[in-house]
Amino acid sequence: MDKKKESIWKRMGIGQLAIPLTALALLFLFNLIRDPGFFSVVVNINNSGNPVLGGNLISVINSASELAIISMGMTLVTAACGGQDISVGAVGAISASVFIKLLIGMGNVTAGTLTVATLACIATAVAFMMFNGTLVSVFRIQPMIATLILYSCGRSIAYWITGSATPQVDSPIITAIGMTIPGIPVPTPVFMVILVGVILAVIFKRTNTALYTQSVGINQGAARLNGISPTAVKMLAFGLLGVCVAVASVIATCRMSQVSHKTLLVDIEMDAILAVAIGGNSLGGGKFRMSGSILGAYIITMLTVTLLAMGINSVNIKAYKAVVIIIIVGAGSPVIKNRMILWRNRRSAAAVKGGAAS
Repeated sequence: MDKKKESIWKRMGIGQLAIPLTALALLFLFNLIRDPGFFSVVVNINNSGNPVLGGNLISVINSASELAIISMGMTLVTAACGGQDISVGAVGAISASVFIKLLIGMGNVTAGTLTVATLACIATAVAFMMFNGTLVSVFRIQPMIATLILYSCGRSIAYWITGSATPQVDSPIITAIGMTIPGIPVPTPVFMVILVGVILAVIFKRTNTALYTQSVGINQGAARLNGISPTAVKMLAFGLLGVCVAVASVIATCRMSQVSHKTLLVDIEMDAILAVAIGGNSLGGGKFRMSGSILGAYIITMLTVTLLAMGINSVNIKAYKAVVIIIIVGAGSPVIKNRMILWRNRRSAAAVKGGAAS
């Protein structure tokens, strides 16, 4: 590849997405060979008589919604702080408990009560994430250690909020949010992912949030000298992560029409961190690419759906996922990348030498 082509790839950002795009392509190819009908999309009729899309591909796109949304917020925290928040699942359980508790307390589920409950859910998640952000940005505690507090006690807080119960809400509006809107066969959570992605894209386009986040992640001292407050940037990153967690918790609650403090968004923090890593983002902070993390979320979900379709026991899936993810992350590691660049440079030099000799 000559320098001109290389610069074009860099401007398009394909270089950073090479690993996740390759992994996604390999998963597609593997499933097409294993089962040509794996990606077939069918139209089913649900219990209400409305058409809904079905099939493995729709299952992947739908099931990855919560992970994709949280991965977006996790990317910002990682880029700004050089660390990860491992409490997102627990905070999601807390905010979901507030959401459903308010809905039950207000009686019938209407557009008004749903709006109030959703805003309270967002406020709760942001408040708890701001607590994490304060520990990280003000007290300068390493992110994984700071967020270990809520990781350990968050689900107990959710347990206290729900009164040791598993509250349920039965409403067509809740079903529409968690499943599909009548007359629209595409699962609603897919639109939620698009909405969150568009909002963040607008924020990055209209403000300097992305630039400031990367600057703080690369060099806090230099950012401070240029008038950027590392504390404010980190708090903003945690605040946006809180919004993402709240939206994901609302989707997860509406899917099941109930909240279980033990199982809601369980282990999602680990998958979100992996999605950020698979997307080619440095876990040490700095430059980031949101699209890479979103791709990583869909790769992880497609891998899970593939293993389930192959009849692998759900207990053993984590072990298989770990092996594949180690390969993907290892292929994108700086050591491998540097060796590939060195190998490519040697080939180019040999080609030039061979051409000159002829």
